[in-house]
Amino acid sequence: MGEVGQDARYGITNVMSMAGPTAAELQLTTALEELLRRHNLYEDEGEMRKRVQVLGKLNALAREFVKRASLTKPGFNEAKAITAGAKIFTFGSYRLGVHATGADIDTLLVAPRHIDRADFFVHMVDILREQPEVRELDPVPTAYVPIIKFEMDGIPIDLLFARLAMDSIPEDLQIEERHLKDIDEPTVRSLNGTRVASAILSLVPNVHNFRTTLRCIKLWAKKRGIYSNALGFLGGVAWALLTARVCQLYPNACPATLLARFFRVYVHWKTGDVTRGSNAQPVPVVLCHITEGTLNLGLKVKRPRARARSVGAERLQARGRR
Repeated sequence: MGEVGQDARYGITNVMSMAGPTAAELQLTTALEELLRRHNLYEDEGEMRKRVQVLGKLNALAREFVKRASLTKPGFNEAKAITAGAKIFTFGSYRLGVHATGADIDTLLVAPRHIDRADFFVHMVDILREQPEVRELDPVPTAYVPIIKFEMDGIPIDLLFARLAMDSIPEDLQIEERHLKDIDEPTVRSLNGTRVASAILSLVPNVHNFRTTLRCIKLWAKKRGIYSNALGFLGGVAWALLTARVCQLYPNACPATLLARFFRVYVHWKTGDVTRGSNAQPVPVVLCHITEGTLNLGLKVKRPRARARSVGAERLQARGRR
């Protein structure tokens, strides 16, 4: 992708700099990419092809699952069950294009309205058990986002489920705002990963530079033990959002420059002091203006400022109880 023009605008503010890379910065970027390769953060062609093949198999199994589950429903014959359709979407590091060798693939199975989550944890689990290449099958229906974990041909897979208010799922389906209408809360949560990953990629000025920079940030965070939602640190999506915002601020910069700017930007970012009850208002990191959408979906819209104040109040209350 070429350089971004002077009249371009990314995110909710003006850019910090339109400067392109110098020869020295391009040299540093080459060195960064070599470092990433030494840490096995780029998969080889063989593993890349294997992932594509696994996703193809999983897509076929998803259609078989919907067919099998449809035949248990009133009014469905073989022909109608076949045309009901299903589709596999990816999200997370694989969808963002920053997965490492041996990483899992976050996937989402989208089914039509007559297939429910109970069907998913019965028929889909049965189908996966029948596959000789599937190992370590672990359904977790009670999770906050219900999930089936397994390995297929040695590739770890996390599989979520969502049913849309549609009679059938076309092969060319793309998740849009209108698909959020008339669906339940677990389905909304399941769809979030795919929607967020697609939005991030559409909001950065240069996807290649974003991916290289994010690989560096992920490596840095993991080496320092601060890459984990479960342990109270930032997870993959949060690091991706932070990186994407820096890419918006420096749209023509190369990864070496973006990496340096990442730390320069966030060391001075106005976070406020919510733990001590400071009046300073934190500035949320957002990639686009928050809107309620054009449809009346009745969904909760997260407000970063309100959430920051809420977290601060909760922490103050917790300290008061000690």
